[in-house]
Formats: sequence, structure tokens, C-alpha cells
Amino acid sequence: MKNSLLTILFAFLVVAASAQDTTKAGSHLTISGYAELYYGFDFNKPADHNRPGFVYAYNRHNEVNLNLGFIKAAYDNGTVRANLALMAGTYANANLAAEPGVLKNIFEANAGVKLSKTANLWLDAGIFASHIGYESAIGKNCWTLTRNIASDNTPYYESGAKLTYTTADSKWTLTGLYLNGWQRISRPDGNNKPAGGIEVYYTPSSKVTLNYSNYLGSEGADSVGVRRFYHNFYGIFQLTDKVGITAGFDYGIQQKAKGSSTHNHVLSPVAVARYQFASKWAVAGRVEYYQDKNGVIISTATPNGFKTTGYSLNLDYAPITNALIRLEGKVYDSKDDIFLKNGSYVGTSPVITASFAVSF
Repeated sequence: MKNSLLTILFAFLVVAASAQDTTKAGSHLTISGYAELYYGFDFNKPADHNRPGFVYAYNRHNEVNLNLGFIKAAYDNGTVRANLALMAGTYANANLAAEPGVLKNIFEANAGVKLSKTANLWLDAGIFASHIGYESAIGKNCWTLTRNIASDNTPYYESGAKLTYTTADSKWTLTGLYLNGWQRISRPDGNNKPAGGIEVYYTPSSKVTLNYSNYLGSEGADSVGVRRFYHNFYGIFQLTDKVGITAGFDYGIQQKAKGSSTHNHVLSPVAVARYQFASKWAVAGRVEYYQDKNGVIISTATPNGFKTTGYSLNLDYAPITNALIRLEGKVYDSKDDIFLKNGSYVGTSPVITASFAVSF
């Protein structure tokens, strides 16, 4: 898959570019980049410098490191489009650990073609950002420095094909997806069943965004695979020029065993408020809760499973439009003692994180 996918993508870029003269092709090609450095201090002081296992971004303790850095080439002439971005960082190490070889360093690699001359209808295939959730891997684009638990434990990326339609007034975007699995580039061994989902994105005005996304797929090899059906809802409301609120709710079910009619459940509400109190300064606070009693996604092997509340507060300073300096304090409070501290398990996990991000 690796060689064939990259060959197709590069061929698509070459064909698209060759269809234009040199000047025109250059005007359709954009080169961009992003880098975000961070330092996190976990007051439980993990000896191996790894944050708890359900944290996949900014997950190293007491060291200055790169969370995510990438270089991206994007081509779009209105009829065909393609994106290729190569990355490095602790985000890649944590989230793509199951992917083979150089696939661990692919942030984005996809190509698409417009299917209609009159309608905004596109077919894209390859590796692209997840359709689930309002937070992405690019921290500078998120209201909070770190990701919420649900974002860290739903796909950041996915691979497959998708059909996207946007209405003429740009208020509705509808997407249907065929996927290789739950945050997978390479299909897991023994798993041959398709996965997919839909996304409905609605912006009735510049101040309101509403979204529903879902995922349906089989987890594990076909002989023991169980169905997972996951839903994500969120709304973003810009109440004034300075004040915004985001509210989200995730709910998922998964069969207890292959062929079973009973299910385990996952749920997670989250709310974020952001206040831009000066042209270069902003503050944001978040409250979240994540419940996974039976270890569908986050396993603890404790009596109550994973039932954790999170609180965070961050301060942002943007000295220029393409740079952002951030400081965040966050604490997790769990019903069971699931966090390791000095050889014993405790119920809380406080952390302070600072970051510096630049885009170009």
C-alpha cells in the first residue's frame, strides 16, 4: 500500500502540473509549514517521562520537545487537488506507533478530483485529517493548548476515500467516507471488513457552527471483531467579537463480543470558553468528563473503569499573526486511582504545559 499510494499521489501532482504552463502551475501550488515546541511538567513525575497512556499530544514530561512539525505542498487548480505533508515530533511517535516504516512520518497525503462542473462535489482519496471532533493536531488552530480526552482518543487522521458536497451558499457541507479503520493507514492484520462514517457540517452564520460526525467499523480481526459505532456532536458559538463558546458531546457503543446484542458504552461531554481580552492576548478555560467503564478505548482494570474529569486554563499571546506562545495549567481528577506517583496510584494528575508555535 505504501509504495502504490505515494506513487499515485506523486503521479497525480505531476499530471496536474503538466496540464498547466509553468507560471500557471506555480500559482496553484502552495508550500507551507508548521512547528510547535513545548515543555510539560507533570507533578506526578513519571520516571519514564511519559504522560498517562490516554494522552497522545504533548505527552512528554520534563523535557523540551517538538510536538508536531511538518512541511506541506498543496496543489489546487479548481478541478484537481492534492496535498502532501511530511512530519516529525512526539505527536507522530505516539499516534502512528502502529503504522509501518515511513508511514509514521506522513501527516497528510491525498488527491482529489471535482466531479461536477456546476456543483461543489469532490472525490478525495489518501491520508487526511479526521472528520471527528472540533480539535486537530495543529495546536495553533485550537482554543486550548492541549487536547481534550475525547480528541486524544478519537482519530486524528484516517485513510480511505471520501465524497464531499458543499452547497452553493457554503452553509452546508456533507461528507461520506470509506475508511481503512479507526485511525489507521494500514488495515490491521486479519481485518477485512469496511469502515466508514459521515459528517454534516452547518454554518448558518459567521458566528455559529454545528457539526455531527460518526464512525462505524469492526475492531479486531474478523474472527473476533466487534462493531464500534461512535458519534460526535459539537457547536461553536461566537457570542461577541471577544467571547466564544464551544460545546461538544461524544457517545460511542461497542459490542461486548462478536455477535453479541449487548454493548459497552463511552461518553464524553466537554465545554470550552474563550475570551480575547486584547488584540494579542486571549484566555480559555475547559471542563470535560470522560467515561469508559468497560475499557472500550481507555482501559484501567479498576472497579469503576475510566471515569475522569478534566479542568484546564490557558493564556495565549500572539506577538505576530503566525506565531503563538501559550501557557496552560490542567488537572485530571479520576474516580479510581489510576495515575502513578512515586510508585503508588493516585486519583489526580496535574500538569503545566508551555508551547511556542509558528506557521508559514
